[in-house]
Amino acid sequence: MGQDGRDIRVWLALAAVYVVWGSTYLGIRIAIETMPPLTSGGLRFVAAALILGTVLLIRAVPYRMTWKQFGGAALVGVLLLTGGNGMVAVAEQHISSGLAALLIAATPLWLIVLRTVFRDRPHVLTLAGVLVGFAGVAFLSLGSVGGGGPAGSGVGIAVVVLASLSWSVGSFLSQRIAMPANPFVASTIEMAVGGVTLLALGAAQGERLHLAEVSWRSWAALAYLVLAGSLIGFTSYIWLLGHAPISLASTYAYVNPVVAVILGWLILSEPVTVIMLVAGALIVAGVALVVSTERRRPAATTTPEPQPDPT
Repeated sequence: MGQDGRDIRVWLALAAVYVVWGSTYLGIRIAIETMPPLTSGGLRFVAAALILGTVLLIRAVPYRMTWKQFGGAALVGVLLLTGGNGMVAVAEQHISSGLAALLIAATPLWLIVLRTVFRDRPHVLTLAGVLVGFAGVAFLSLGSVGGGGPAGSGVGIAVVVLASLSWSVGSFLSQRIAMPANPFVASTIEMAVGGVTLLALGAAQGERLHLAEVSWRSWAALAYLVLAGSLIGFTSYIWLLGHAPISLASTYAYVNPVVAVILGWLILSEPVTVIMLVAGALIVAGVALVVSTERRRPAATTTPEPQPDPT
């Protein structure tokens, strides 16, 4: 294939990551309208794991790994999907999908904090980006709670911040512990373990899925999350990592929240306040500064895996 054809494929894959991952917050919000949050997340990831695992078996992809590698993928799955995505679904019971996406956008900033704690030395501009981004998070959190937000918004914001931290720890560890060599095999294990854990937590919390009460909108949203969010978006990102610079692939980090806010406003009429616009601009600017600075460091750790939503 010529250079032009390859460029088209790169931009198509990038567009898929932008739109699909940006839309997953809307998908989660619609799914939990009539489905319990933890149970719906569990169904999503178990279904996606079964589909991806079946495709790998059909393509005769070997599931070669040690028990240590399996345990590493299982741990990452719990941190990314049970802790990360699961808590986002719980939080979206209390806050808008756009607000959740803006707070989750701080994930790359948490990764820099973790690297600093473990004696990495980020560039001064990277640290500046972290300060700007977290200033936006603080402004958004305090403004949303103190500005007459809906009841429970403080709880929702706290849960999203914890989700972002869980996702960051999972992404950080995935680069430092034993993992299956094939990323698709690793993802299958992560989704299977993360999904089963979500279902177990949902049952422990007393969640019950009453099929007769689930709307067609929620079923459609769940199907979209499985097929688009967990399969198309993830495979597009993995393909991008092998065919495009990491600096280009990682731009999802500051495009996704913008897409999420616009979709929430257009489709669910979610409010977009001045506080959200100003704070969101600070968060996106901070993440953009971190990404642009880190990509110029020849020995730097690559920019984090997504936020949400690598699967």
